[in-house]
Amino acid sequence: MNATRKAALTVPGATLHYEVRGGGPLLLVSQSGEGDANRSDAMVDHLLDRYTVVTYDRRGLSRSVLDDPARGASLDEHVDDVHRLLAHLTDEPALMLGCSMGAVIGLRLAQRHPGQLATLIAHEPAIPGLLPEPERLHTQAELDEMRAVFERDGWIAGVRKIGELLGIDPARQEVEPGARLAPLDASREPDFTFFIRYDALTMRHAELTADELAALKVGPVRVVPAAGLATPRTVFDYRCAEELAAGLGTGLVHFPGGHNGNITHPKGFAEVLRDTL
Repeated sequence: MNATRKAALTVPGATLHYEVRGGGPLLLVSQSGEGDANRSDAMVDHLLDRYTVVTYDRRGLSRSVLDDPARGASLDEHVDDVHRLLAHLTDEPALMLGCSMGAVIGLRLAQRHPGQLATLIAHEPAIPGLLPEPERLHTQAELDEMRAVFERDGWIAGVRKIGELLGIDPARQEVEPGARLAPLDASREPDFTFFIRYDALTMRHAELTADELAALKVGPVRVVPAAGLATPRTVFDYRCAEELAAGLGTGLVHFPGGHNGNITHPKGFAEVLRDTL
């Protein structure tokens, strides 16, 4: 049951790497930031007795190769990739966990292809357009500053700035036994560089209008807004989760850890995920 099947899917403009493990209803995990198919392996280990878990490298990251790397990737392309991946794997509505950027993709997928999803857990969706205008403008300015720091001072400085924006303090965050945190070494530079140059810009312009929220509210996809227990309540990713919950008229489900709780608290995160699904 726990053997991993690795495969590639050709999509317009790219080749997607994806992995399938476990057995049961299909659960797609779309990662945050520069996370690839193996970003939350420790969490996935706790789900394999109940779900067929699908993870993938977003186009431009790790093993998902772009036909033209200089083009970057748009949100529409990321959404179309997930649409094609799910269509390739199943003809039944799937479950989905979207974290940060992954939640942005999941929410757009729920709008455009609602028949493909049964439930979407949207963990701290990075959508500045969900926020009231003063907060939105402030968040967009912070994201612009993060990209400027990256270009001026290098990728490590850019990563540290991301941590500040998302309320992640590596020196203070709690880590559950069994967590597997990847070191911040040179092997991660290409994916972080791609994320900051392209996906972070896409994220900056992300929106979810009142009409779109209203359509999601009455649509067939069960959307569950979620956030980290340890995420500071004032940072933009937590506020986006709050605004999503308010717009949908639902509660906010809290998961262990902060913005990256699926990595720092793999067992606890998986337990809440199973209960919520």
